[in-house]
Amino acid sequence: MSAPFLPLTRPTIDEETIAGVADVLRSGWITSGPKVKELEAKLSEYFGGRPVRVFNSGTCTMEIALRIAGVGPGHEVITTPLSWVATSNVILEVGARPVFVDIDPVTRNLDLDRVEAALTPATRALLPVDLAGLPVDRDRLYALARRHGLRVVEDAAQSMGSLWRGRRIGAAGDFVSISFHPNKNITTIEGGALVLNDEREAKLAEQYRLQGVVRTGLDGMEVEVVGGKFNLTDVAARVGLGQLPHLEEFNRRRRELARAYFECLDTPALRELGLGLPPADFSQTNWHMFQVVLPEERLTIRRADVMAKLQTAGIGSGVHYPAIHLFAVYRRLGWKEGDLPIAERTCRNILTLPLFPAMTRADVQRVAEALTAVLLAHRR
Repeated sequence: MSAPFLPLTRPTIDEETIAGVADVLRSGWITSGPKVKELEAKLSEYFGGRPVRVFNSGTCTMEIALRIAGVGPGHEVITTPLSWVATSNVILEVGARPVFVDIDPVTRNLDLDRVEAALTPATRALLPVDLAGLPVDRDRLYALARRHGLRVVEDAAQSMGSLWRGRRIGAAGDFVSISFHPNKNITTIEGGALVLNDEREAKLAEQYRLQGVVRTGLDGMEVEVVGGKFNLTDVAARVGLGQLPHLEEFNRRRRELARAYFECLDTPALRELGLGLPPADFSQTNWHMFQVVLPEERLTIRRADVMAKLQTAGIGSGVHYPAIHLFAVYRRLGWKEGDLPIAERTCRNILTLPLFPAMTRADVQRVAEALTAVLLAHRR
């Protein structure tokens, strides 16, 4: 009997949370209400008392942060080409121009050494991403921002529970955007959170969250800014309240599984082949994903073929992510192949392997053995 299919990821939701969702459904208050307030309070406590507002995605959180920061038409925002396309789409959404800077080949994050050369008088903000939960160097990032008077929107969608020098990502800094998508380390099904600097920004975030509306008394209403429909439901918030207490245990398990991947994949044969492993960071990273970079020059097959062979072996895999600047929307802005060679090579070859808390060491070994067999069978 063949082993069951191993997906790329799968959320772990306990029975207490499921029962709690049923209670919310029975309560009659299923959209934004007391559970949203409770989740915001818990998240604020988690992030050291900073104001936190929750939303229906970790995309609108970045857009709202840019709007609060005053970024708009005629401005530029520096970001990475290796991310989910939402990271740069939100820059276009506010009318600004994304300026992509190549990545560091080791961390796969925005190369801060290259940022200053990309600055212009129109630059207003930096929007870095913690790929796979590995934090961008916050000391250098904020030193750069202060030196040039820039706001920072941290795309920390993947780094819930990661640390920088022992401090939680989100407990310091400027705007910090978190995602609670089902593939993240904790989930609200769909949803996200924005960590803000003060109550003024938090109130403005609330306005942008729900059509710009400000209510006073029983019947007073004013609209001061053009907002959207970005509120989180109480049903989703109850899922988040059930997930948050398990975050540290989930991340501990992810670290164990990541260590097992290194043990299984850091072999003489794969080192000789040139398989690229992620940085072995076990003090700061939450191990949202485990990603390898295939050695395209040493293989007779491409990534899609590798993925297909893993699929046949009953193993899911993923691509996180294609190079953003080569999508048609961004090509129309003038970006072209060859502009960011490190990111382009990485994005052609990066492969995400299964990693979620319910996995076992045997699952990791199964993935590693299947991947090793495919790569060694198709080496040049």
